[in-house]
Order: sequence, then structure tokens, then C-alpha cells
Amino acid sequence: MKGLLIFALAIAYGFLLGPIPTLAHHGTTAYDFAKTLTLKGTVTRFDWVNPHASLEWDAKTENGRVEHWVVELTSPGMLTRSGWHHDSVKVGDEVTVYLHPAKNGTKFGLFQRVVFADGRPVLIDPRAP
Repeated sequence: MKGLLIFALAIAYGFLLGPIPTLAHHGTTAYDFAKTLTLKGTVTRFDWVNPHASLEWDAKTENGRVEHWVVELTSPGMLTRSGWHHDSVKVGDEVTVYLHPAKNGTKFGLFQRVVFADGRPVLIDPRAP
């Protein structure tokens, strides 16, 4: 009887906590889809992690100042199905990144595509229409 009670409580607990991760997931309202930035620079980091991969690079402004930027990509699983690999982007790569910037003005954005200076194929966000 005690085992049945514990089982029932575990099931109830699962039903109560199951929706929490879904509610915690964020959307894309932080990004300005009316703007697309194009920034050239050097990759400093590429994280192939769930729930979203990310790309970081240093871009030079028109006056020569260096700005550190970060873009959010989709999940590694979705990227893999689109031809990406964990080593598709490497530290030191010279790139041009296209992104939708954050509305709050931080150096953060939502990835659209990356063009490599060495002529490798362009990598596109698989969520793009």
C-alpha cells in the first residue's frame, strides 16, 4: 500500500512539474526583426550546447574600436540536421555575421547567417524562411 502511495505521489509530482520547463523557455521578442546588422570580425568562441548554440566574435567599428558580440543560434540537433557540425566555426575564423540585434542595445543578437572570409560555404540559420 505504501508503495502504491509513493507511486501515485510521484505521478502527481511529474504532472505538476512537467509544464515548468515549457513555461520557462524564452521566445524571440527580445530581438528587433525590423533590423539586420552585418558585422565583420574574428571568432572568439563557438559553443555547441543545448538548448542553443552560440557564436562570439570581435568586430571592429568604423572608428577602429573593437566590440565583442554574441549571437544565439538554434539547438545543436537542429543545426546538425541542416549540415552544421560542432567544428563548423572555429576560433580565429574571419567571418561576416548577419543578425537581428537585441532591442535593448546590448551587443547580442539572433543569428541569421555567417559568411567565411576563406570562401567556405555560408552557414544559414535553419529557422530562416
